Amino acid sequence: MNSISRRTVAAAALVVLGAGALTACGSRTSDTAAASAESCVDTSGDTIKIGSLHSLSGTMAISERTVRDSVALAVEQINAEGGVLGKQIEPVVEDGASDPAVFAEKAQKLITSDCVAAIFGGWTSSSRKAMLPVVEDANALLYYPVQYEGLEASENIFYTGATTNQQIVPGLEYLKEQGAESMYLVGSDYVFPQTANRVIKAWAEANDVEILGEDYTPLGSTDFSTIVNKVRTADPDAVFNTLNGDSNVAFFREYTNAGLTAEDTPVVSVSIAEEEVQGIGANNIAGQLTSWNYYQTIESPENTSFVEAFKAKYGDERVTSDPMEAAYTSLYLWKNTVEKADSFDVAAIQENAGGVSFDAPEGTVTINADNNHISKTALVGEIRPDGLIYEVWSSGEPIEPDPFLEGYDWAGELSGN
Repeated sequence: MNSISRRTVAAAALVVLGAGALTACGSRTSDTAAASAESCVDTSGDTIKIGSLHSLSGTMAISERTVRDSVALAVEQINAEGGVLGKQIEPVVEDGASDPAVFAEKAQKLITSDCVAAIFGGWTSSSRKAMLPVVEDANALLYYPVQYEGLEASENIFYTGATTNQQIVPGLEYLKEQGAESMYLVGSDYVFPQTANRVIKAWAEANDVEILGEDYTPLGSTDFSTIVNKVRTADPDAVFNTLNGDSNVAFFREYTNAGLTAEDTPVVSVSIAEEEVQGIGANNIAGQLTSWNYYQTIESPENTSFVEAFKAKYGDERVTSDPMEAAYTSLYLWKNTVEKADSFDVAAIQENAGGVSFDAPEGTVTINADNNHISKTALVGEIRPDGLIYEVWSSGEPIEPDPFLEGYDWAGELSGN
């Protein structure tokens, strides 16, 4: 794990609690201080507590409620199979309220008052960065299930969503293969979109793709008339969308109303999955593209069982999506690591995590010991009128995580190479 401790928060900008502003790089608390943090996790009984921390209210609730549900499904299944080291999992559910400061506060509560063995949750990078110093100072564990901008690694976080080279870069390469020579960037005004767009602009410069415009709007924004007009005037070959939460509903409705179409000006989104399509309305987004690592329509025995179990628990009208599948997977990766370590101790889990795998609905995934991310197959999908997303391109095999983009010459300044 040394490579993680050498550059834990590193190149990504640290969020200021309560604000979306980018600031100077953060640094990890000393290994000595973290190691000396006393855990109150109780392993003496028949149960073990975990934290389930998601936005159940606010602008991100449209995305995060389903992640809570998938965590609950995994807990139910694992308990039915005998639990973890013979102990039943007892989830403590908290609401991050779409506010990074609340995520930090609730993470602290879960660790010090509820004495959970691990926290599962977070969506926005602002929420993750707010929790990062909390879990590091307490030497606790966070399993973060959402794709993000990369340029980060921590001994105390397991990243089960995609990093940049497993989602954003494949999405860009797909657009290039389809002939796109210009793009317009639209995103929410916080860490993930701004850092992701730095990566996109570095890639574009190296690949002779012109960026015709770049606009940000606060999380929760509903007025996109100006931005959509600017996109229409610029007339790019494609739009790369890093909006989050319910802002996507307003954006795509305005996009459709303005006469922009998937055929003429396709949008590739990296934070819209099946759950958000339902909120936006398939009629407003059919034909548009997404870049993820999982879709409900994946054909495999593991995914069939997962989808059937989710619908049986929550209703046939419910859909599965990438972040909630990654959250579901994270419970099993934690279980498998605990059982390999034969301990709930944080140090033992960190020592034994490398190489732990799970035959997930998205395919087999494996924890990378160098950075606490997991291998993932990249997929580009098209949203269809039925509201589901269907694969139109695949990397064909899992891509090893490269959060600092060390394998890309064009990313040298971003990754610190």
